[in-house]
Amino acid sequence: MATPPAPIRARAGEPTRSRGRRARLVGGVLALIAVLAAVAALGLAVGARAIPIEAVWSALFSPLGSDEDVIIRTLRLPRTLLGVVVGTALGVAGALMQGHTRNPLADPGLLGVSAGAAFAVCLAVFAFGIQSVAGSVWFALAGALVASVVVFLLGTLGEGGGSPVTLALAGAAVTAFLGAMTSALVLADQSTLDVFRFWAVGSLVGRGEGALLQILPFVAAGLVLALVNGPALNGLQLGEDVARGLGLRIGLARATGVAALTLLTGAAVAVTGPIAFVGLVVPHVARTITGPDHRWLLPYAGLIGAILLVGADVLGRVLARPGELPVGLVLAFVGAPFFIALVRRRRLVTL
Repeated sequence: MATPPAPIRARAGEPTRSRGRRARLVGGVLALIAVLAAVAALGLAVGARAIPIEAVWSALFSPLGSDEDVIIRTLRLPRTLLGVVVGTALGVAGALMQGHTRNPLADPGLLGVSAGAAFAVCLAVFAFGIQSVAGSVWFALAGALVASVVVFLLGTLGEGGGSPVTLALAGAAVTAFLGAMTSALVLADQSTLDVFRFWAVGSLVGRGEGALLQILPFVAAGLVLALVNGPALNGLQLGEDVARGLGLRIGLARATGVAALTLLTGAAVAVTGPIAFVGLVVPHVARTITGPDHRWLLPYAGLIGAILLVGADVLGRVLARPGELPVGLVLAFVGAPFFIALVRRRRLVTL
């Protein structure tokens, strides 16, 4: 029997390779879920008062009303769950931001989301006297939404309907303007400065009992939009001309991505404050595993972001025991050198 030509043999082997790659990626997702569960367990057990894993299990599934049960159920469990949700949101938002702008140094704050939230928090204190996190979270979310909509409108005006470069430039301009307005409010009022200083440090502590429930619907909607946007984002990576030739509606794809990014970042920043490096570093790490396919990149970025944020929160408790360091500070110390190492390996930042 004649041997089939090499191209035919290659095509025959493609389904097998595709199934093997899919199996590896699914296995990677399951492994990341297991790592996240382990890190979350550490988040429940580690603190100023160390609690054995057996006591953690008992507090979660058969509480007896002991001091350890109260610590875990009322303090550490809400804090850990908030870290998982915020880390997932920031990781996915970072992958979306870098994909839509095709900028390896882009982070979720580039569209003015963090700046809009910061200005709204200061305005809530300065104009309405709202000083609780539970009250200011809605102002922060509204500020993030308005800022990102303004950036999107400014970045898409013109004949070509906008581009990654115009979006980035519009985001930088709006961020600078809102930063100046925030500074003016902070300098004009001491109480505004006190609240802003507490919010801007980036922390999972003292954010209010209902903070997670307040942002959960927005994060869920943002994750759904992000997953819907994944296939379109793959097309945009080929260039707008090619994507348009393939029938992709670029304006709709951009709008869906910006909406998802705004909901995810706005909800996360509103309750925890600006947390750096999660949305910047995590997509690069995820891309080394999944490649450029955003259908897999987005879930991986979410899981890695949750692991990183909860892990940094646990590390902050260990380094300063019996006190603790804010998670934003820990990520600044850990994330900066790690990102420098990533940048030096150029293949990791190629989009």
